[in-house]
Amino acid sequence: MTKQQTGNVTPLRIADAARLTRHVFVRDLRLDAHIGVHRHEEGRAQPIIVNVDLTVTEGDESLNDSLANVVCYERVVNNIKALVDAGHVRLVETLAEAVAEDCFTDERVLAARVRIEKLDAIAEAHSVGIEIERLRPLPQS
Repeated sequence: MTKQQTGNVTPLRIADAARLTRHVFVRDLRLDAHIGVHRHEEGRAQPIIVNVDLTVTEGDESLNDSLANVVCYERVVNNIKALVDAGHVRLVETLAEAVAEDCFTDERVLAARVRIEKLDAIAEAHSVGIEIERLRPLPQS
C-alpha cells in the first residue's frame, strides 16, 4: 500500500535505488503556446518553458538496450507539443494538469512533477508560472 492510499501523502523521491525507480526528465522545453486569460493573450502565441520530472519504475525486465523497455522522453516531448498545439488554454494550471495526466498513460510512471513558465506575462519578471506534483491515480475498485 502506498502512503497515498493510507492518507499520509509524501512525495516520491525522483530516483531511488531501494525502490527501483529512475528519473526521466525534460529540461527547459521552449514552446510557443496560445495561453492566457487576458484579452491581449488571445489570438497570439507566447513563449513558455516546460520542465517535467518523472519517477519511473524500473520493472523486473532487463533493458536489453531496447526503447520499448524505458519511458521515452521523446514521446513525452511530442505529447507536450501536441497538447500545446491543440488550441488556446486559459490557465497554465490547466496545461500542467494535462501534461501530468498524459504522462500517466505509461503505466511505469509513478509520479510526475510539471513546471510551466510564461516568459512574457509580467514585464518585470523573467518568468511566472506553476509547478505541480501528481502521483499515479489509485486504481478504481
